[in-house]
Amino acid sequence: MTTAIETTIATKTDHQIPGVLLQKKVQVTVVGCGGTGSAIAAGLPYLHQAMVALGHPHGLDVTLIDGDRISRTNCVRQPFSESEIGLHKATVLATRINLFWGLGWKGVPHFVDESWGQETDLLIGCVDSRAARNAITRTQTYWNCHYWLDLGNNADSGQFVLGQPENQKNKKRDLRLPTAPELFPELVNPKLDKKDRLPPCSALEALERQEPFVNQTLAYQALAMLARLFRYGRLSYHGGFVNLRTGRTTSLPVDPVLWQRMRAQSSDSEYPEIKGKKGG
Repeated sequence: MTTAIETTIATKTDHQIPGVLLQKKVQVTVVGCGGTGSAIAAGLPYLHQAMVALGHPHGLDVTLIDGDRISRTNCVRQPFSESEIGLHKATVLATRINLFWGLGWKGVPHFVDESWGQETDLLIGCVDSRAARNAITRTQTYWNCHYWLDLGNNADSGQFVLGQPENQKNKKRDLRLPTAPELFPELVNPKLDKKDRLPPCSALEALERQEPFVNQTLAYQALAMLARLFRYGRLSYHGGFVNLRTGRTTSLPVDPVLWQRMRAQSSDSEYPEIKGKKGG
């Protein structure tokens, strides 16, 4: 069967998807099922269906991981109901998706630590602290995956970055995509969490501290990027920066010269909105 993937021609600066991911069932792991993670989870079945319709032989197999339980506050900004308070977010989302779509995706009600070693191709991080993001980078899962898609946000802005950890699968690639912490080291500095941490708040305070739809906007921008990667087999950009206050969205091009400049100037980036730490 001829697919759109086979008919595209890449430029020299485009990122090329590893061919194996166009031939096998793609293992996807989502870490964090809060505001952004739940939006990613809700969108992944559409990506799966699109991939299969366009000729991918298997599509996606997804695992959702989060040890957090649903609270009353979560029922305002996140897709949970009061009848689900006290249940684990990961299992609720996986069950809901499986019942609606007829899938067999998994929900794991645990937090990620250094002992985590699940095999995955695409690791999607939607965590709510730099410490949690740092923990992801020290797992065997991170050091064995093809891609790490990291999403983070502040009150009205955020970023998503698709990178390739410098592991056995990726370190020999000519145009390896740098990960978010390679470009912005502050994203994995746990010491910065202390000044950002806020006390528990009510549902109204949660809305006042974060604009509605910032999580969904980031999630669907990232999913649209993944859809292009699997449909065409290539990308000219591997991330983006969203600011709901200004209405501005800026892409992160596949550009080694820009990467080098961003590494050198990470403390004074031309994209100030990427300082966001959160994913939930």
